[in-house]
Amino acid sequence: MEKGYIQVYTGNGKGKTTAALGLALRAAGAGLQVYIAQFLKQGCYSELDALKRFSDVITIEQFGTGRYIRGEPEPADVEAAKRCMAAIKGAVTSGKYDVVIMDEAGVAEHFKLIKARDVLEVIEMKPDTVELVITGRGVSEAVMARADLITEMKPIKHYYEDGVLARPGIES
Repeated sequence: MEKGYIQVYTGNGKGKTTAALGLALRAAGAGLQVYIAQFLKQGCYSELDALKRFSDVITIEQFGTGRYIRGEPEPADVEAAKRCMAAIKGAVTSGKYDVVIMDEAGVAEHFKLIKARDVLEVIEMKPDTVELVITGRGVSEAVMARADLITEMKPIKHYYEDGVLARPGIES
């Protein structure tokens, strides 16, 4: 890729990770190498099964501990986020990947698993040829100030409000 930009998908609406995965799929179709690091997720999600079909061009790693964080994170959560940041830095500087996705980085920052300066450090070390995608609610103003593209997902109406839980293949 000649020029890689910094994209942010944030907001309280549904679709941030889905948008990033769509971009990953498009990049894979163009023959680009993609690395996806998921800060908080751990376990089986339908997209993991689908992405296995593209394992020659898409690498995805989960760093979550598998529990929902309420209040202060556990030391294991902080350690997992550190491992995630190290993997992202390695991917960004490896020369192997054209697109690097930091999934749920905004939420990781909100829960104090990482700091805005950690994300800004990745932005600083990003080669010009790497596209960097940052997702999650609550992406900091400092990170958004560095972004080239920002999309805010805004909820208007959601069937979750009527008690519909995550459905396999649609939300999970």
